[in-house]
Amino acid sequence: MLPYLALPLVGCSRTPSIDILGSFFPAWLVCFAGATLLTALTRLILMRIQVKLELGVLAYPSLTALFAFALWLMFFY
Repeated sequence: MLPYLALPLVGCSRTPSIDILGSFFPAWLVCFAGATLLTALTRLILMRIQVKLELGVLAYPSLTALFAFALWLMFFY
């Protein structure tokens, strides 16, 4: 009975965290910060080539999520 109770904890062997100046930050937080910067850069590029987004309220959070998931897959999977 005891081995079955430990079965859900098998995936907890590695904590995805990053050491930044002696403090450990969760990896998702670092990916989110990078995704926010990439989204701001994308917005600047779109403004420079004069592309107007009709639903910016949906587009920019979606771009942030896309970049965050892509960064997570590139660096931590």
